[in-house]
Amino acid sequence: MAAKRDYYEVLGISKDTPINEIKSQYRKLALKFHPDRNKSQDAAEHFKEISEAYAVLSDPKKREIYDQHGHAGVDGRYSTEDIFQGANANFSDIFGRSGGGFDSIFESIFGRGGGFGAQQQRGSDYLYQTSITLEEVLSGKKMEVELEKNIECNACSGSGCKPGTNPKTCNSCNGQGQVRKSKNMGFASFVTVEPCTSCRGKGSTIETPCIECKGIGKKKGTKKIEFDIPPGIDNGDYTIPNEGDEIPGGINGDLIVRIHVEPHRDFKRDGADIFYDQNVSMIDSALGKEISVPVLNGSEKIKIEAGSQPNTIIKLKGKGLPRMNSRGRGDQYVRVVVNIPKKLNKHQKNLLEEFQNSLE
Repeated sequence: MAAKRDYYEVLGISKDTPINEIKSQYRKLALKFHPDRNKSQDAAEHFKEISEAYAVLSDPKKREIYDQHGHAGVDGRYSTEDIFQGANANFSDIFGRSGGGFDSIFESIFGRGGGFGAQQQRGSDYLYQTSITLEEVLSGKKMEVELEKNIECNACSGSGCKPGTNPKTCNSCNGQGQVRKSKNMGFASFVTVEPCTSCRGKGSTIETPCIECKGIGKKKGTKKIEFDIPPGIDNGDYTIPNEGDEIPGGINGDLIVRIHVEPHRDFKRDGADIFYDQNVSMIDSALGKEISVPVLNGSEKIKIEAGSQPNTIIKLKGKGLPRMNSRGRGDQYVRVVVNIPKKLNKHQKNLLEEFQNSLE
């Protein structure tokens, strides 16, 4: 599979191009590559490519993620449907309220689930913030939280109908949720697709609404959610799909877990490696000594070699943190910090002077 081209390159713009110029450039390219106008074999692919680039760069949130993390950030968080979610208004703004005949080509290229003809709504994402210790990064942590959010109505199972009744197929659109209209654009006739106004794009109507949720299919409630924080995790946002606000007949939002790893009193972290400063006396540094140093899950013995200099580094292999999405652990690095006495009594000074004289 060929790698995706940079979205800015696709539209022929720079990273500081304002949104009004992005709209203008996209409209020019979309008209150029519309398959009903451009009969080349790759016109549809070009149209899809520029439309996806515009859907991302016209959305401030998606554009910020793309600028920071590139395609990996956008593709890792959004499906094709998510990318075009909310972009309909932008396309309508460019081509006119009806879409200027572009609705049908969006449906044929992206499918009914994504692009301009999409009817499914998506619930809002929910942000949950938590802090964990470095020891919990080592072992991972099981979480159980109760979230207040929109949940499916248990009385009607999300249908919005009074128990014992069912939605009725919309007579205006025959359950399609959309109506097609033919529109003459002068040079050609286009078939446009618009949401059905009778059922608001749902394909069905509710004659007897549920009393609990008043026909909405959801209500405010509390839901217990269990999830695992994996070993080796770092600061950042992590997504638990479909655990945000629930949308009956649509797509649930996501739960965004924002992790903050608390600073440790003794250890410093760098990815999977950790660092520890071990104080030793100048005598132990000179003569050598075996000592015990702390590690995240206990202690380890190390040998201070005779004649060790200040800032000597001793590596404890595999005593760091687990590596995310790969095998093995990082290492712990122990830095030897030699303590030099600030005050000496007369006897101590004499001993040091005698030692110094012996070296001459």
